Amino acid sequence: MITYNDQMDFLRIISDNLDESTECWAFGGTAMMFYGYKDDTKDIDLLFENGASRKFFIDAIEKLGFEETSPIKIYIPEKLRDEGKPLMFKRDDFRLDLFEKEVFRTKLSPKMKEDKFAVHEFRGENNLKVNVLRKEHIVQLKAITERDRDFEDILTILRKDRNFDWQYLMDEAVWQHKNGDSWALLDMEKMMKGLKKYVLIPEKYFRQLYQESKGK
Repeated sequence: MITYNDQMDFLRIISDNLDESTECWAFGGTAMMFYGYKDDTKDIDLLFENGASRKFFIDAIEKLGFEETSPIKIYIPEKLRDEGKPLMFKRDDFRLDLFEKEVFRTKLSPKMKEDKFAVHEFRGENNLKVNVLRKEHIVQLKAITERDRDFEDILTILRKDRNFDWQYLMDEAVWQHKNGDSWALLDMEKMMKGLKKYVLIPEKYFRQLYQESKGK
């Protein structure tokens, strides 16, 4: 498992190995550790705005001995047929899931860029800027990725943060749906139905999903 200190040390080392400064957005367990929601994670999840930024990062990790590996046993087959699947790299037990522009069909949206939780800058040979996504976006992307322990992580966020904004999450899911993500509303509904056993979700948000999915 990767601890918070492991993660911070790794990102500092990356900044020393970058050929050009680059920027990314942290989500998944990576972002949860920045919030203090969890102490360790199985992998580091990063989203890059374009191919050049991701390439600078990949060049840096390859200098450190990371090699590309297959995501087949990590993500469900249906999603791995999508163009927005990640490039995955490993060294020993340290795994990186690197996405470009979108996480499967969920795009790096204007709200994701604007409403960041935090920004961490690692200044080495070049700059690595890590933007931490807002908690609602972390939940949204965990509903999309559907990996082992993603649902448990969603529950952790909802139980630890009583200021979770369901309307914000619904509005983002609708935006993604209207901008080409055909899974956005289905994945959100599936997640919310699973959560009903554990947390209170007002019925109006289910109605909003149903209405949007019918085009009303």
